[in-house]
Amino acid sequence: MIKNNLGEMIFNENDVCDLLMRGHDAESLKNMLVDETVKIEEAINFVERMPELIKHVGYPNVIMNVFDQEKQANWHMPQKYKDLDIVQYVLTLCNNESELQRCGEELLLYQERDLFNLLRYLKYLVDLMTENNVIWGVGRGSSVSSYILYKLGVHKIDSIYYQLDIKEFLR
Repeated sequence: MIKNNLGEMIFNENDVCDLLMRGHDAESLKNMLVDETVKIEEAINFVERMPELIKHVGYPNVIMNVFDQEKQANWHMPQKYKDLDIVQYVLTLCNNESELQRCGEELLLYQERDLFNLLRYLKYLVDLMTENNVIWGVGRGSSVSSYILYKLGVHKIDSIYYQLDIKEFLR
């Protein structure tokens, strides 16, 4: 929001939506001064149609665990990736006993954290980027300590060679 020359507060579309999501009465907002680009009726209608959970994201009354569970259960990827036996796939990428050992240890940690869908999605993402000739970085941060991510092609850092501990990634 900004102040005009008369010191009056002028609200923009983000301000209006924020006030609505915080529970302000829609009728009272109709009388406030808004930027000429704001269609206040559309903003009110948009916020009123939002699911109850999304209305409160970022505000104290949201149950973040419920929100996270709902979002993590809905991965937007083709069915063949959703059905992929990621454990078997990762193990077939291994070339020797030390790779099998490391992948087995990591797979247990991913399983404990219910992250197999994440691995499936990353496989899909790497395939999609490869098909479309998208270039991505060598690797970044603690993710390079995951040998499975290396085998999936997410990054190019061999964590076995550099003796990186998987616990640095999955803390």
